[in-house]
Amino acid sequence: MIYFERGSETDCLTPQELQISINLALSKLGPRKNVLVIPPDFTRYHSRAGEITQYICEYYGNSVTDILPALGTHFAMSSHEIEIMYGKKYASLIREHNWRNDIIKLGDVPSGYINQVSEGKLSYSWPAQVNKLLIQGNYDLILSVGQVVPHEVIGMANFNKNIFIGTGGAEGINKSHFLGAVYGMERIMGRADTPVRKVLNYASKTFSSHLPIIYIQTVLSKDSQDNKLKLRGLYIGNDVECFEKASDLSLKVNFKMLEKPLKKVVVYLPPEEFKSTWLGNKSIYRTRMAIEDKGELIVLAPGVREFGEDKQIDKLIRKFGYKTTPEILESVKNDPELTNNLSAAAHLIHGSSENRFSITYCTSQLSESEIKSVNYNYQPLEEMLKRYNPNTLKDGFNTVNGEEIFFISNPALGLWAHKNRFK
Repeated sequence: MIYFERGSETDCLTPQELQISINLALSKLGPRKNVLVIPPDFTRYHSRAGEITQYICEYYGNSVTDILPALGTHFAMSSHEIEIMYGKKYASLIREHNWRNDIIKLGDVPSGYINQVSEGKLSYSWPAQVNKLLIQGNYDLILSVGQVVPHEVIGMANFNKNIFIGTGGAEGINKSHFLGAVYGMERIMGRADTPVRKVLNYASKTFSSHLPIIYIQTVLSKDSQDNKLKLRGLYIGNDVECFEKASDLSLKVNFKMLEKPLKKVVVYLPPEEFKSTWLGNKSIYRTRMAIEDKGELIVLAPGVREFGEDKQIDKLIRKFGYKTTPEILESVKNDPELTNNLSAAAHLIHGSSENRFSITYCTSQLSESEIKSVNYNYQPLEEMLKRYNPNTLKDGFNTVNGEEIFFISNPALGLWAHKNRFK
């Protein structure tokens, strides 16, 4: 059922309109006594989910007992990030998700189904895991809040990904990421119907339909006139139709189809959002279908200070480096460490250009030797910021010292491809 829908390529919901819309949808649900809110973490700051979470708290008052950011494998939010995103008033409601320990398994998606959706590439079962709060909290309403946008693992982010991945456990996250990587990233990105989404939909229907989950989903894009983010759509409901409507709009406003492949792409990673290559490699995922063979990707990464957001994953990235799919799959077969951490294996595949184009990371908090050890090129950050100043470049084509480049100010906001690579 859809409780609210509004959106178009030119729409722009103001904060006042957003709050009125949220209140209208919540009024249709009737009174609630024990409410859990599951918004994204700070890596999705621009989603407007923090603002929406505050509106929910204002509407329900003391009935909101817990806010569980959907961390997945990401860093726990700092007190500063919590205050910026959710407001100081509600900081005491924040609960930290521990993806290794705080989980309950609801059931298993059978191996035969995984084999079917993976086209015979995999045959393991998949555990539907969620944070124990969802089951033990006795909530009469669970509000999952987030942004629908193209995504490298599942095709389009949000909906039940917020539940089974954002509040999920190690095995579920590992296996879902690996399924997406083995099936093929370029066959997934920008599509609402993918193998990973099929698995999560199976789990929703079979194992979590008894939970009172309502999805609040936003769609945002940058305005071509003032280059500011605008809220283009808001969709609130409890089933896949709500997600599909949001995905349709996201594909229209977040996906840039290019007439020709790009020779040189420069991507800026806002430091407050991107602190690791685990997240920063969105610069690779989201542009790989746009860059020509033997092209160049330059990543300006002032905030990147490590590879993985988990000590174990960081260690694995440093050990194996970003390599081609066949090389990583061979390592999965032969190395128990990687076999037992399939999300790291998937990430290593995602972070490779498959030797098709060069990748140069420009950092100040990771050394040249560290960057080169994981098979990327390196350039000093300050030098490259002077050459490619993100404050003066506009999104899209620019000419810098007589050379044409394509600039992207935040890779998390879209997907880019040229028409011959997006089938």
